Amino acid sequence: MLDLFLTFVAASVAAAATGMIFKPGAWYDSLQKPTWVPPNWMFPVVWTILYLLSAWAATRIAVKPDNAQAMAFWALQITLNTLWTPVFFGAKRMGLAMVVIAVLWLTVAAMLVAFWQLDALAAVFVLPYLAWLTVAAALNWRVWRDNRGTVA
Repeated sequence: MLDLFLTFVAASVAAAATGMIFKPGAWYDSLQKPTWVPPNWMFPVVWTILYLLSAWAATRIAVKPDNAQAMAFWALQITLNTLWTPVFFGAKRMGLAMVVIAVLWLTVAAMLVAFWQLDALAAVFVLPYLAWLTVAAALNWRVWRDNRGTVA
C-alpha cells in the first residue's frame, strides 16, 4: 500500500506546486481581508496535513472493491484543487475562483459520502478537508466581495 500512498502524495504535491508557482504576493497583500483571515504561515501547514490525510484516505479506498465512483471524486477534487490557485492568484479572477472552490466543496462532500460507503475511517480523514474548504470558500467570497472595484 505504500506505493499507492506515495502515488496519491505525488498527485497532491503536484497540486501544491501551484502554490509555489502562483504565490499570493503584493497583489494579495494589498487586498482588503476580513479580521478572521488565518495567518499566512497557517496555509502551507494546514494544506500539508490535508493532502496527507486525503492521500491516506484515497489509499484505503483504492484497494476496496467497487471504488470507481469514489476514486473518480478523488481525481476530480485534486484537479479542482490544482486549478484554484492559478485562477485566484495567477489570473486574479476571484469570482471564477469562487466558482471553482464551490464546485470543489461539492466534490469533496460527494467524495466523503462515497468514501463513507466503502470505509468510514477514510471518510473521517476527509472531514478536516471539507471543514478547511468551508473556511477557504468563505474567505474567497469575502475577499471577492470586499475588493470588487479594486482588482484586475
